[in-house]
Order: sequence, then C-alpha cells, then structure tokens
Amino acid sequence: MTETLWYTRCPVPTASGLAHSLGWLGETAASAGLAFGVLQDADPELAGHHFLHDLSGLIREGGNVPALAARAQGSPTRLIGLTWIDESQAILVGPESPVTDAAGLAGLRVGIPAWAQDQARSFPRAMALHGFANALRPAGLTLSDVRVVELDVEREPQVRTEIQTARRSVTWGVPELLDGTVDAIYVKGARAKEVAVEHGLRVAVDLDASATKHLRVNNGTPRPITVHADLLESRPEVVVGFLAQSLRAADWAANDLDGVRTVLQRETLSGPSGVVAAYGAEFHRGLHPSLTDERVELLGVQKQFLYTHGFLAADFDLESWVAPEPLARAHEIVAAERVSA
Repeated sequence: MTETLWYTRCPVPTASGLAHSLGWLGETAASAGLAFGVLQDADPELAGHHFLHDLSGLIREGGNVPALAARAQGSPTRLIGLTWIDESQAILVGPESPVTDAAGLAGLRVGIPAWAQDQARSFPRAMALHGFANALRPAGLTLSDVRVVELDVEREPQVRTEIQTARRSVTWGVPELLDGTVDAIYVKGARAKEVAVEHGLRVAVDLDASATKHLRVNNGTPRPITVHADLLESRPEVVVGFLAQSLRAADWAANDLDGVRTVLQRETLSGPSGVVAAYGAEFHRGLHPSLTDERVELLGVQKQFLYTHGFLAADFDLESWVAPEPLARAHEIVAAERVSA
C-alpha cells in the first residue's frame, strides 16, 4: 500500500516543477491522505530511484534517457504525459576555431562523455552523441565522420539538491575544449549558455535553428512523465490529481513569465541571463503535458537512437507503455474549472 507520493524532476522547465514550487503537489498528496516526498531532498539511498524508477508511489518528470532505460530494464512504469520545451542545444567550438557550420565538423575531435555506472546514468553520453548526430545530418555527415574523444564523467551522478548546488557546472567538455584536447562539444540548457559566454566559446551549429523537430530530439525533447504502475493501479485518482495540478501550473505559467523565470533560476542553478538565453520569451506558454501522436512518435525516434547505440537493455513496444486515461481525465477536470471560473 502506497503511503507516500514521491516526486522527482530534472532541473528544467516543467509544469510539475512549477506546481511543486507553488505547493500544489503537496496539497494533492495531503488531500489523498498521503505523505509527500521529493527525491532531490531525500536520503541518498532513495535519490537513486530518480534513475531506476522502481520506487512504489513515484512520479517522475525528467529526461527521457533514464526513463526509457529504466523501462527497457523492466521497471514497472507507465508513460502518462509528454512535454516539449525547446531548451538551447548547440555545438560549441573554441574562440579561435574556424568552424562555422556542420560541414566544418568533419574530421574533428568531438568530446563525448564516457559511460557512467549504468545505461540510465549515462545520459550525458547519450545527449552528446545524439546532439552531434543531429548536427551532422544536414551536412550529409554521420558520427563516423568525426573522431570521438571520451570525456571524464561522474560514474554515479546524484540528484540531491545540495549536491546539485555544489556542482553547479553541468556542461561537459569545456576544459578539454579550452586546452585543445577536443575541437567541439555539445551543450544544452541555461547553464551551458552562461558557460559559453564566460569562456568566449562560439556556436558552430545552433540545433534550435533546425526547422524540423526530428533534429532537436534529445534527452529533454520530448520529456516524459512516468509513474510507477503500483501507484497508477492502486491510487489512480492521485495520478489524475498530480496531472491536474500540472495543467493548472501550466495555465498559471502562461500568464506569468517573470514568475516562471524566477522559479527556473532556482531549478537550473543559473542566473537570469542564462534562463532568458536558453528558453526565450515564449516557452512559458507551452508547458502543458500531452500525449499527441507527434510527441509519442518523436519519443520513438529517441528510443530507436538509444537502442541502436546501446543505451537500452532491450527494445520494447512504445504504444503499450502509454497510459492515456489519467491525462485525459485531468484535462476534463481542469477544463470544467475554466468554464465555471
């Protein structure tokens, strides 16, 4: 029997993260007679469930690499929502590099984080590989056209709040790029934007400029919301309530850009300029989770890439992973509230 509603998220823009910051997720748990816990603030032995998702009572919104890897390893999860927030993705080169486009990457040494402790925790490697693959494709190039140089990486990354604060830099390869060990690195997000400015690094390929979403698919695009199957089966109303609070938070965010940016500075461990540079001025209007055919298909693109490159223990059927009923019910509840307001 589930006694605690557990929640975990990545340090990025999410409606559930906003709902948590506003205190609404705790209210949902309390109204259901459950305690409320956040893995980022929990004991170290619990924090690891962020990657494994084998804790009964857990709802996770975060990068798709750990979510897909956990499901491929047999974790009993269901996919209950997807978001798509374009956060800055780019290939950076050094201040003196002559490279200005994807074609110029041919033959270069590209920094790719090494494998971590397991497939789920190797998300930095997966992000960089897919980032470079997407950057090279418009030029008719593939990963075989560049030289991979492995970068040191934490083998067991942590998600606890105080550890994240202490290790504020989340951009892999900057020292190696500056000292000439590698010629190009992949970066993403608010803190990456700040790091590039601090060191005078140049953007060789701006992945956000791609007109097709397929070339922007990566760990955070699309971003899944997953739930442990035990919670969904035993307390479906709690899952619906969680999603309803996320939808309400997305509605709130659409009308309060400054408020959202304030929350994001805490979530991303970045300053105001980094948040603005990474997410722009319109992202707050599109935080609502959905399970559209397009988003599920784009997650399938990521799943196939991860399977091909060894990040999944086994392939699995994506459609059977989806549980659309909770989100549909949450939409009905919130839509009724809008009408009566």
